[in-house]
Formats: sequence, C-alpha cells, structure tokens
Amino acid sequence: MRAPDFWSRNGSPWGMALAPLGWAYGLSTRLRLMRINPWRAPVPVICIGNVVAGGAGKTPVALSLGRRLIGQGRKVHFLSRGFGGLALGPLRVDPEKHSARDVGDEPLLLARVGPTWVSAERAAGALEASGGPDGPDVIIMDDGFQNPGVFKDLSLLVVDGDYGFGNGQMIPAGPLREPVAAALARAAAMVLIGEDAAGVNNHPALQEKDTPVLRANIKPNPETAGLKGKPVFAFAGIARPEKFFKSLKETGLDIKGTRSFADHHPFDPADLEALKAAAAEAGAALVTTEKDAVRLPAADREGIEVLGISLEWRDETALDSIVAPIFKN
Repeated sequence: MRAPDFWSRNGSPWGMALAPLGWAYGLSTRLRLMRINPWRAPVPVICIGNVVAGGAGKTPVALSLGRRLIGQGRKVHFLSRGFGGLALGPLRVDPEKHSARDVGDEPLLLARVGPTWVSAERAAGALEASGGPDGPDVIIMDDGFQNPGVFKDLSLLVVDGDYGFGNGQMIPAGPLREPVAAALARAAAMVLIGEDAAGVNNHPALQEKDTPVLRANIKPNPETAGLKGKPVFAFAGIARPEKFFKSLKETGLDIKGTRSFADHHPFDPADLEALKAAAAEAGAALVTTEKDAVRLPAADREGIEVLGISLEWRDETALDSIVAPIFKN
C-alpha cells in the first residue's frame, strides 16, 4: 500500500475525521504491549524499529549494525517477519532456494550479510535462530518494535528526517503506530536518518525523554556514480520512491522519467515490459533499487541497472556506547 498524502499534512479534514479511530488504534497497541509477557531469548536481541507505518530506513540500519558487529567478532543472526512472502516460518532463508515470493524482499538482503530467519511468530523465530551449532550471540530484529512476543535487550527507533512523524496522528488518521512518547520510552536511542527537515529534534516528547539521537546518512553506492550525467529511467516499489529518485538526482544522474509502485510490489513480466518500453522511448537506462531487484522475475532482469545504498553513521563511537552494554550481562 501507499501512505495517503494527508498523513504528511497537518490540519487535513481526513485526518481530523479519522482521529477517533486513531485513538482506538493507539489504545489497542498499548493494551497488546501490556497484556503479553515477552519471551526472553538466550542471547541479546536488538530491535530496529520505527513508529510510523511504511519505510523509515530500518533495513539499512539493520544491515549496517549487523556488519559492524560482525566486524567486531560477533555472530549475528537476523530475524524478520518476511513481509510480502508466503512463508510463515520459522524458516532460515536460503538465497539460492528462496525468492521474495517465499520470504519477502528484505530477508533476501539481510541474508547477504548473515544468517537470516523469517517467522510470523517472532518468539518462535528467535528460539529457532538461537539453537544449533552455528547459533548467534546476538539477534537483530528488522522491525517488530510494536510486537510484544520477544523481549528486546535494546531497541533503536529509526526516523526519516524528511518525513519525521508525519501529521502526528495514529493510523488511520496518520502514520503513527503508537504515540511518539510511548515509543521513545522503550527505545535506547533514536536513529535520525538524513537532515532534520521535519523538525524531529524539536518534538516535545523527544526533549522530555532526553532520548539519545544517533545521526546517520544514506548514501548511494559507487556504482551510481558510474551513471553520472547519463540518461536514466528510474522505478521503485518502496515506501517512499521519491527518496530514491531524489538521491539519483543529487548524485548527478539525468533522470528522464520515473515510475512509482506500492511498497513490496510483486513485479510481473507485464510491469517490466512496460518499464523497458518507457526507458527505450526516453533513450535511457532502466534503474532500480536493490530491494526492488530481488522481486524482479529472473527472466526479465537483463538490462536493468541495480543501484544499492549504504548507511553511514556520523558518530560510530556513540553507536558503540549504546550497543556495547547488552553484551556485559
């Protein structure tokens, strides 16, 4: 699905009309979190979550943190719901055998860095991941911040600096899954990605809680620079395709056209035929994201440039100081 435009605007009639339903949604989330006693895994669990529906940059944060911990000698396993995939799990992702239709797109990206599990029931997935001779000494959950099934030793709340908290209202009146103050109360730190165009740092709840803020930027990978000055036609089926298009423009690519799809869109041959025709008509190379690429039919991937991204921390020492204590118990 795509987030409604009014979710990003204050004072929308739709937002005001749906506000009572938003209050009910927030109350149901609070009651669910209070009612369930979470299962504690035998190893530390780090949750990379967000407070808004849609993308905020959780998977890039999970990938970056996973690589960092692996570089420090940690055995990292990833755990995901596997949104968009058919498998309920617990299931260990095998990129050679599983497709995005099986396990979702994000787990396939995570599996490039470390062992990755998908499970609709997070506690069952964490239990399965913890067993066996190659079990981890830390589990990184990609999403699941509002899921009470597993005890989180550490939670990082990811916020997009451009979007912030949207109109500040809860689903369906706005994008919030729960009140900002409630989310911050369970987070060890907030990860603010990009410049703070939405004024996140000025949010009253953040100032009241005095939550540490880790700053990070998402940068295009080097292969993007190789297309600088060349005509491209970009497409993306992610939460906010406009961010991808904006980053390409800022890198210096000559964008001749763009096409947006819903997040996790399952591309079919007809989609790709239409995209390739549009790119050919524009005399441009067809480009997309890594997350979209794993959902492309294998037979139709030829001729499509895949442009990856990476996350850069502005202060890695601050990140380490927040994460390190969970390994001292």
